[in-house]
Amino acid sequence: MTISKKVEGIIANSSFIRKMFEEGARLKALHGPENVFDFSLGNPNLPPPEKFKSIMHAIIDSDEAGTHGYMPQPGYPQVRNEVAAFLTKEHGMDISGEEVLMTCGAAGALNVILKAVIDPGEEVISPIPCFVEYRFYAENHGGVFKTVPTKPDFTLDLKALAGAITDKTKVVLINSPNNPTGRVYSKESLDDLGALLTEKGKAMGRTIYLVSDEPYRKIVYDDVVVPSIFKSYKESIVATSYSKDISIPGERIGFVAVNPQASYRGALTGAMGITNRILGFVNAPAMMQRAVAKLQGMSVDINEYKRKRDLLCDGLAAVGYEFIRPSGAFYLFPKAPIADDVAFVNALQEERILVVPGSGFAGPGYFRIAFCCDDATIVNALPGFEKVMAKFR
Repeated sequence: MTISKKVEGIIANSSFIRKMFEEGARLKALHGPENVFDFSLGNPNLPPPEKFKSIMHAIIDSDEAGTHGYMPQPGYPQVRNEVAAFLTKEHGMDISGEEVLMTCGAAGALNVILKAVIDPGEEVISPIPCFVEYRFYAENHGGVFKTVPTKPDFTLDLKALAGAITDKTKVVLINSPNNPTGRVYSKESLDDLGALLTEKGKAMGRTIYLVSDEPYRKIVYDDVVVPSIFKSYKESIVATSYSKDISIPGERIGFVAVNPQASYRGALTGAMGITNRILGFVNAPAMMQRAVAKLQGMSVDINEYKRKRDLLCDGLAAVGYEFIRPSGAFYLFPKAPIADDVAFVNALQEERILVVPGSGFAGPGYFRIAFCCDDATIVNALPGFEKVMAKFR
């Protein structure tokens, strides 16, 4: 074999989403895109806010010197200050630009964090179901990825987390609102998690970091509020991006924010500055940094995603699907009517419906539907969902 055995294994383990993508391309070529109902990828279908376009024109037309040049590795100071000013309001505590590092999306942010804090053999623990690439990110930097179950309603299971923590645990990685379940963790559960990590850290004489992956933070429904992890635990770090809330996933722009109360705040930010470089990111895209600095707090019309959620949920509930209506993100994670979620997903493919098996997120027995798509895809897929449910019920 000419490629790395490790990468070969990664390709095999990430095959579900890759296969969905390949099967989608085949079906669309065969039947026409309008006759294939693709819910496989979390690729936002709403356009960015109108202001994004005018800001980009202004940046392009600018004659300011150094517009496309290098900047400090953590990002432009004025951009970090703008982000920090918004975070100060969002989290209700003073956050400065020194605690912010601009990154190449949330994936870049997570890799920068993990490279900065874990030594080979140290553990990264994540509740499941979780985003499939977390394992790859941890293993990229010599870490050992461990998972713990959540409760049946996908809320945090503190007992399971407590049992999983060892003297090698360095990071607990959470994602709220969650991909794939849409679950938003409550303030009470985050406070309890913070207390648990404080207790375990003291007992083991080591710092355990709580890292929260939050690219869906602004995509919440029914007056749900995403609590601040900074107020629940001081050794905490946020990784996020602008990909979902302003619909620019291809532009690869996000940031890391370190809790200003973290014991080793200066060491953390310094370490992430260098890992941003040595991982090959060097710095976040210059134009995108300038753009998002002027878009703080903005988002697409979240009511559009709520409407799509309700359209899908109401349609599936009417034909017998069981699920927890998501509080955030743009995913639904229904229970498959048979134990073999892969077989059920294959049956949906026969109706040209593309979803992802829950097994791909360490959540067997379920499947993920990404409803960030046009209304016609949802409406026209419902008869197929009904047909396949009837087949197995």
